[in-house]
Amino acid sequence: MDWSGRVALVTGAGSGIGRATAEGFAQVGARVAVVDRDEDAGRATLEAIGAAGGEAIYIAADVADEQSVAAAVAETVRRFGRLDAAHNNAGISPDTGTTVDCTRVLWDQIFAVNVTGVWLCMKYEIEAMRASGGGAIVNTGSVSSLRAAPQLPAYVASKHALIGLTKVTALEYAAENIRVNIVCPGVIETPMLMKKAAEGFFSVDDYVQSSVPMARAGQPEEIASAVIWACSDSASYLTGATLSVDGGMVIA
Repeated sequence: MDWSGRVALVTGAGSGIGRATAEGFAQVGARVAVVDRDEDAGRATLEAIGAAGGEAIYIAADVADEQSVAAAVAETVRRFGRLDAAHNNAGISPDTGTTVDCTRVLWDQIFAVNVTGVWLCMKYEIEAMRASGGGAIVNTGSVSSLRAAPQLPAYVASKHALIGLTKVTALEYAAENIRVNIVCPGVIETPMLMKKAAEGFFSVDDYVQSSVPMARAGQPEEIASAVIWACSDSASYLTGATLSVDGGMVIA
């Protein structure tokens, strides 16, 4: 792939899947807007891209805040002149307990980031892509977009909602050369996953052996590859699709 002259924006780019995607876009020649509310993490990604010879900018933004999202997209266009691809990856998964135990505060917080945040990003990304003649968006769902997981009612509901949001947006803008897809990772070795494991939420090894047919956890770069492909010209007829990158979890 040659992304020379093209521009990609990645949210939640400070670590895990977002960082791998931001670095992957830079490796194929894109100029990258590294968007994360954690400045230290975002700048670490920025430095890694620069050290590898790529071109990027860091933008601090909270995807749950509309003004922040609008400013991040506007700054990307101001600095790079256009927007061709976006990976809306920022998301949270705090422990909530059962449906009864989940508090309204946690429910609203999870939906504000995982659903409203993605909607806000697409709202402003699409406007920028229209000015560039089109583009491609990939939202980050989860294996929990396609199956249930106990003790995670708000997270599962939010990730299910993203499939519907992705499909309707893909339908609305297909004729304007804007493609919208969703990638659904399975068990991926990210800081978020390892933090949950360290807190005793579950054993990664046990979960992998019992739930993943390929019998291993995935790497962030494996999700990044799928995202970059889905945004590329090689996937020019792909829109409204749900890409399960999960080692076979949803077919088990």
